[in-house]
Amino acid sequence: MYITIAGNIGAGKTTLTRMLARYYGWEARYESVNFNPYLEDYYKDIPRWSFCLETYFLKERFKDMLAISQSTHTIVQDRSLYEGVYVFVTNNYRRGDLSERDYTTYMELFRNIQSLLTLPDVMIYLRKSVPQLIAQIQKRGRDYEQTMQIDYLQDLNERYEDFIFNQYKGNVLVIESDNLDFENNPEHFRQIINRIDAQLFGLFSQHNFNK
Repeated sequence: MYITIAGNIGAGKTTLTRMLARYYGWEARYESVNFNPYLEDYYKDIPRWSFCLETYFLKERFKDMLAISQSTHTIVQDRSLYEGVYVFVTNNYRRGDLSERDYTTYMELFRNIQSLLTLPDVMIYLRKSVPQLIAQIQKRGRDYEQTMQIDYLQDLNERYEDFIFNQYKGNVLVIESDNLDFENNPEHFRQIINRIDAQLFGLFSQHNFNK
């Protein structure tokens, strides 16, 4: 089984991935953030580094997808390849931070590998408002994120909404997370677990649980 956690920067994907892996005994796979050689440069000069950054992410996520497809374990993944394409790359292109030439090259590369991809059994979307995202970004204190513009986060949120509700063809479980502190509040984490159990295992009524 293959589960992925989707959500904007600061939504809590990594934390939830870690907690679900521990709770269910799943194998966790995390996004290459701390080891991405382009990330700090990207936030300093997005138009200059957007193609390099996103191509690097695509390479790493494709490697993960190949490994996941061969795994005999249940995998829970922090952000999917699809978000990189339909949220971040699309956002940079629409904002003018990715040229037409680079966008076309990237999308051709993605389409070449798309036939080899398998959709997750469920994508868990941590839906969070921009003020809550900003609070979390400030709290975790990554230097390269502190100069991030509010309108950039807002644009990403809009791309996520379009991706989840209009473009993505797989199963989605939407978690409204503004008022959830699932890391520190066991009851909040239990609410998420109940939703996941219903989605994956049919332990509760699934009415209104899907998108």
